[in-house]
Amino acid sequence: MKQEEMNTQLYEKLAAEQTKYRDWLMGQPPEEILNHAYEYAVREDILAAAELMDIPQAQAAALLAVPSPMEAIYGGWTEQKSPDLDPMLDCISGRAYAALQAQRELPVYRYPGSYAHEHGELEQYRASRKANIACAAAIDAAISEHYRDNCLGREAVSQVVEQFGYDRTLYVLANTVRHKEHDGRISRDNKTWARTIPIYEDPDAWGNDRNVEFVVDGHNPGLVDLFINAARHEYLLTQPLTKDDIRAEAARILSAFQAAREPNSPSGTHFMVQVSPDFLARANSKNQNRLVSMLPFRSLSISTLEGRKGVYVLITKDEDRAQSLRLRKPSVRKKLSETKAEPGHTDKKKVREQER
Repeated sequence: MKQEEMNTQLYEKLAAEQTKYRDWLMGQPPEEILNHAYEYAVREDILAAAELMDIPQAQAAALLAVPSPMEAIYGGWTEQKSPDLDPMLDCISGRAYAALQAQRELPVYRYPGSYAHEHGELEQYRASRKANIACAAAIDAAISEHYRDNCLGREAVSQVVEQFGYDRTLYVLANTVRHKEHDGRISRDNKTWARTIPIYEDPDAWGNDRNVEFVVDGHNPGLVDLFINAARHEYLLTQPLTKDDIRAEAARILSAFQAAREPNSPSGTHFMVQVSPDFLARANSKNQNRLVSMLPFRSLSISTLEGRKGVYVLITKDEDRAQSLRLRKPSVRKKLSETKAEPGHTDKKKVREQER
C-alpha cells in the first residue's frame, strides 16, 4: 500500500471513530453533551486537519494499528491548545511518530501462550503476537509493491524494518521458513539460518499451531526467499566487523592479486582489487587500518578511481605477490594470563616463595 493510500485509510478510520463518538454523544442527556462539547469540537478539527495530512507511510501504518487513533491524537492535542490547523497537523504527525516508535520498540515475546499464562505475561504475549501478524502482512505488502521485472527493490526491506525493526522482521521470516521446511523454493542456506532462531511451538486448546498466523503466505515462496536474502544482508550491514571478517576480506584481496596475470589499472602500471562495498559499509577507520596492516605489500595504497565506482587497493606491478598475509603474533602477556587461568596451573614463582 502506497503512502497516499495509507493516509486515506487512516483518514477513513479517524472519520469512522468520530462518527461512532458522535452517535454515542447524541444519546446522552443535555448536560453530558455540554460537558463533551469542547472534545467534540476538537475532534472535528482533527478530522478537518487529517484531510490535509501527508505523513510517511510507516508512521501512517503504525497509527492505523492503534485501536483508537482519534482518541490518541486528541490526548496529545489537549496539551497544546492551539486553534490553528498547522499545530493540529503537527500533533497528528507527532502521534503517528510515537505510535511508530512504540511499534518498532515492542519486544518480541518468544514464549508460547501457555508459558505467558503461567507467568502472568499474557498482555506482552498478545501484543507481540498481534505485531507479528501485522509484520507478516507488511512483508507481503512490501513484496507486492517493490517486486518488478524479476527484481525485488531494496526499499522492500527498509519499508518493513522501519515499521517493525530487524528483530521482529527476522523472527517472522524465520517462522515462515520453519513452516516451509520442505519447500524447495526456499534456499538451503535460509533454512539453516532459520533453525538458529529460537521459535517455540504455540498450540491452542485444540492443538492448532498459532504460529501459522504470522507466516508470510501471500506470495510464491521463491519471492519470500528473495526478501529473506535481502533482509539478512541489510541486517548484516548494521553489524560491526569481527576480526574474522577483516581477515577474510584481506585474504580475498590477496587472492585476487595473486590470481591476476597482468596489471589491471587504467594506466597499466598497477594491480588493483576493489574493496568489498559491504566491508566498507560496516568498517570504521580502525577496521580499515587493520585491513591495510594485514596486506604484505610495501607499495600498497587505497584510492578511488575516476570514472569507476568503489574503493580500490593498488600495488605496483613489480611487487612480490606470492607473499602471505601479515598476521599479528599472539600477545605473550595474554597467553600467560590465559595459562594462569587454566585449572590445575601452578605459579612456580609463588611455590618457591612459599617454600622459603
